[in-house]
Amino acid sequence: MPLLRIKPDQGEISQAPISAAKLLAGSPVSKTAHQFTNMAHNFHCGIWESDAGKWTLNYTEDEFCYIIDGSAIIEDEQGLKETVNKGDAFVIPAGFKGTWETLGQVQKYYAIYEAAQ
Repeated sequence: MPLLRIKPDQGEISQAPISAAKLLAGSPVSKTAHQFTNMAHNFHCGIWESDAGKWTLNYTEDEFCYIIDGSAIIEDEQGLKETVNKGDAFVIPAGFKGTWETLGQVQKYYAIYEAAQ
């Protein structure tokens, strides 16, 4: 089986505004270029992007992220803020609750694993 290269504007591309139920500021629209789901349907990866805005997060999955371009502020429920910038790699673990604030346009690689429930 050949390698699957993850590239912008490849795969199943979807675009939608951030859900009004989660939205805290702005009117961000996200674009996802979903490129892989494993046979167990619990691992997914691709490229995600959004324009400026802020919304709530409630993770049931583990997500590895690598910022391709732009910056965002991630804040947990206790008020701890982390700014992530182009070139940063990080994990948001399952159970994380807080907010994501995109500063301008941001684009990231994502790899999501969701344990069986």
